[in-house]
Amino acid sequence: MNYNVLISAPYLIPVIDQYRPLLESRGCTVVVAEVDERLSAARLFPLIGDIDGVICGDDEWTAEVLAAAPRLKVLSKWGTGIDSIDQAAAAARGVAVRNIPNAFSEPLADTVLGWMLWFARRLPEQVAMLRGGGWKKIPGHALNEATLGVIGVGHCGKAVIRRAQAFGMPVLGHDIAEVDPELVRQYGLEMVGLEALLSRADYVSLNCDLNPTSRHLMRAETLALMPAHAVLMNSARGPIVKEPDLIAVLREGRLRGAALDVFEQEPLPKDSPLRVMEQVVLSAHNANSSPLAWRRVHQRAIENLLQVLEKAS
Repeated sequence: MNYNVLISAPYLIPVIDQYRPLLESRGCTVVVAEVDERLSAARLFPLIGDIDGVICGDDEWTAEVLAAAPRLKVLSKWGTGIDSIDQAAAAARGVAVRNIPNAFSEPLADTVLGWMLWFARRLPEQVAMLRGGGWKKIPGHALNEATLGVIGVGHCGKAVIRRAQAFGMPVLGHDIAEVDPELVRQYGLEMVGLEALLSRADYVSLNCDLNPTSRHLMRAETLALMPAHAVLMNSARGPIVKEPDLIAVLREGRLRGAALDVFEQEPLPKDSPLRVMEQVVLSAHNANSSPLAWRRVHQRAIENLLQVLEKAS
């Protein structure tokens, strides 16, 4: 059986020649898209008319796009989040959607710990002061003197919690799904409501999926619950935070800072005020950076694709 396979996952494209022999040996003709961050619906339409399967990133798979791909059998997501796919429309058309749970929990959690150390130890300020010729004692704090709040106690949230425990941090957790009591006991976790977490935490880590209940979870009303010395950290999905509201809070000094790896619009617009705010740490949706994790995800995404295609043939 022969399959036309579109590769649009930006991390896989640079190394696709390593996997091309495997795909071709299983009957796949590989089509590689030109993509920087993700493909819009408009850019997908001319590519998918005769495509049987896709290894995708965060491309815009709307109901209209899916309808334009009559042969499509599987969307194999390179990574975990599938919020850019209209899952109901895919199911109605018999298109399987596969992802990779727990794909990047470890590097992502390292990133969150790095952010907390950045703020707690005031590392950039100390480096800048000394490079400027100064010699000043800049006060910081130990992480065990601060409370961490984790919103979303899934794979990524648990990885963050494990690291925070190693630093002796008290941890508050919040999740709309029930969390295993044994896990709560094991991690010494205090599960609380959202308002309690936001009002008590010095650092808030967003680790939840993007869905109707979490879109703009952090907006003017919820940001107002956080103490002025607190730091908001988002390594999950950009639209969990309503960016204009966060920008306003930061400008007014009602929040110490923010650390953001994801944004409502990606790439982050060059004129975004976030780019010039000294109290904001930014990275380009790169908290997943890990060569070992990437290799595992390359392999799993290909396996997921082939399993569905070969089962359907």
